[in-house]
Amino acid sequence: MKAIGFYLVLPFIYLISILPFPVLYLLSDFVFVLIYYVIGYRRNVVTENLRNSFVEKSEKEISELRRKFYCYLCDLLLETFKTLSISKSSMLKHCTMNEDSKKLFQNYYEEKKSVVLVLGHLGNWEWGGNTFSLECKQQLYVLYHPLENNYFNNLVIRMRTRFGTKLIKMQNAFRDMVEKKNEINITAFIADQTPPPENAYWTTFMNQDTPVFQGTEKIARKLNYPVVFINVIRISRGKYEMIAETLCENPSSTSEGEITQMHTKKLEEEIRKNPETWLWSHRRWKHKR
Repeated sequence: MKAIGFYLVLPFIYLISILPFPVLYLLSDFVFVLIYYVIGYRRNVVTENLRNSFVEKSEKEISELRRKFYCYLCDLLLETFKTLSISKSSMLKHCTMNEDSKKLFQNYYEEKKSVVLVLGHLGNWEWGGNTFSLECKQQLYVLYHPLENNYFNNLVIRMRTRFGTKLIKMQNAFRDMVEKKNEINITAFIADQTPPPENAYWTTFMNQDTPVFQGTEKIARKLNYPVVFINVIRISRGKYEMIAETLCENPSSTSEGEITQMHTKKLEEEIRKNPETWLWSHRRWKHKR
């Protein structure tokens, strides 16, 4: 059944991927009406997340922010499908890296330093990975959780690796990074996923008690790789800019929890600047301390 469903949907996904951008966003507007007003996809989850994160906002403001989020979520979904067929030149036209960030990564390359890259589900992280692989000399590895459906999992892998990015299963992260220690590379950690509460570092994030994966910090400290935060900022519809900032140059000299606090605080700062582009439909706070 999984195979039948996949092969029924696949032609439509490819059709979406070859649509011109103006038509793609017209389709996104239609999908928004369907998801927001008809289906109500995870509406209660999004509303609760927004209310708890922005206690200072009125119900009217929460409602408007929720609407903007769903508009963006539909854009993000179709932009992700676009990755299947987008050209290199078009990719770099729609998602750029600013010059200071290019210089930052070039300096690490020349210093022969590998880097731990931290980001969240903010902006188009899928396009960000593609642009990074096109713009920077280091091999980019991205940690990921395989999907249960192998057919869709292989499709996602194809989209994420088209421009040279390679993937590492999250449970193999440290082992694979040690094996690649002689290679100058970048390993990207998505820092806002939900870990098992018993193994998490607990902190305050978006006004709420929040469990955070400790793996980013533990690996950075063990390997002493600089930790760089990267943000994929939406400039306008279909246009993004990537901006990178070093959070910690020498992780081995930090105390426990310090790096986790750094990247969690930085992500919150960026979310508050562009709240509609974060993944509010994710059940980020399903665990309680």
